[in-house]
Amino acid sequence: MVDYDLLIPYGWTEAVANDYDSLIEDECVPARVIRMDRSECDVATPTGPARARCPRPNSPDSEISGLCTGDWVSIDAELNVRQLLPRRGAIMRSAVDRRAQGQVLAANVDTVLICSAADGDIDLGRIERMLALAWESNAQPIVVLTKADAALDIPLDEVQAVAPGAVALAVSADNGFGLDVLTAMLDGTVALIGPSGVGKSTLANALLGQEVFATNAIRAVDKKGRHTTVHRELRPLPGGGTLIDTPGLRGIGLWDAAEGIEKAFSDIESLAARCRFDDCAHNGEPGCAVREAIDNGVLTQRRFDSYRKLERENAWNAARSDKRLQAERAKVWRDIRKQQRQFYQERSARR
Repeated sequence: MVDYDLLIPYGWTEAVANDYDSLIEDECVPARVIRMDRSECDVATPTGPARARCPRPNSPDSEISGLCTGDWVSIDAELNVRQLLPRRGAIMRSAVDRRAQGQVLAANVDTVLICSAADGDIDLGRIERMLALAWESNAQPIVVLTKADAALDIPLDEVQAVAPGAVALAVSADNGFGLDVLTAMLDGTVALIGPSGVGKSTLANALLGQEVFATNAIRAVDKKGRHTTVHRELRPLPGGGTLIDTPGLRGIGLWDAAEGIEKAFSDIESLAARCRFDDCAHNGEPGCAVREAIDNGVLTQRRFDSYRKLERENAWNAARSDKRLQAERAKVWRDIRKQQRQFYQERSARR
């Protein structure tokens, strides 16, 4: 008899059960992907942990290629992955090889811990990027400033100012400072994201209550982090829910994140709604509420520039992946070149 209770520590809920019931196949059971290794994956099943075979990433002959840690699937008696259950959301970035496609970092995440080291230079622009990714995944982001015990000054208010709708916390995994508050805020499946060296694995071990993930010190020469976690891995949390530790992110390119950008910069979106003109470009038009906020010090120029940069980047990635937008972009450039040729021809005729 299948004991679904064994899946509860891995995030099994009534909603997941309903998704599985709608796709059920004979002699198959549900499972959650704990860790991916190309054509195989570790899964949690109703009979315990198992090693399952799955299609290789981007396999052209399968509808379930591209599985990721956190996915719910069905597996048959021979431990082959048969179906991918619908995702509630996924943390995605643009592919690091610059191909016009997205890379799934973690699936079915409810809470995203955006980690940055409090004892180093806090990059607000990077935090804003990760907030956009988190919001786009339908998860609730929490900005976590780690290594608080080693920081002389923690700019918590400054970080909170760039995270509307989210909470910013300072914690120390070494002495436990702030961990009780953070633990109380965790919900469902929790994923940690951030660059190498900010203490994600150390924080993950503290939340799990045991040394599960390997840790490593930052390089003494340049104070940069070294990749310690090389796989995305899911573990049950002692107080309920699950946790996914992820490798450090060097590049955080956005992928189809228009809604995430809108939520990450909801303060600017609210200001833009008060502009006199609906198509205001915020470049000096009369009645521009955004420019007025910058002039009055309510909004920083840095944050506005970050907002525009992420919008441009997201639009560029969308254009690369959408043939219609690609055609429109090509037409714009053809028109520009045509106007340039006409300009030079007319100038030559006047000489």
